[in-house]
Amino acid sequence: MSETESIRIRPRRIRLVCWASAAVLVVVFTLLATSLTGPTGNGYGTFQRGDQLAMIGLGVFGALGFLLFTRPMVEADARRVRVRNVIGSYELPWEVVRGVRFDRGAPWASLELHDDDLVPMVALQAADKELAVEGVRALRRLHQAHQTRLAEGASGR
Repeated sequence: MSETESIRIRPRRIRLVCWASAAVLVVVFTLLATSLTGPTGNGYGTFQRGDQLAMIGLGVFGALGFLLFTRPMVEADARRVRVRNVIGSYELPWEVVRGVRFDRGAPWASLELHDDDLVPMVALQAADKELAVEGVRALRRLHQAHQTRLAEGASGR
């Protein structure tokens, strides 16, 4: 393991689903907006161009909401691991990490810290199967390399 090795992991399946859903949502709201013409249901008002633009705008905002789920990422190098989830981010030195967990049946992997906290890593999702397993293995290698360097430093080599 080289000192300069770093990894960057992003979920694959959820990104594909979110981008496709966002595109479909914008198209559906645009089609819905074009059908808003003429009088309203009870005849007291009419749909205007602004109403159509508002519907398209709602579709765009909904799509942006879907795209928030493409945000998760894990970056790690020899010194630290950075976790970015849908909401919130963490930057942790390897010294505070006890281990990298991916429990059976868990939706995503997590970092177990020395203070018994768990930091979820939404970027490593069980739905991605082999990609997630490879990511967890790479994180474990980086963590193990860091532990080895600490042990060598403590023994005075």
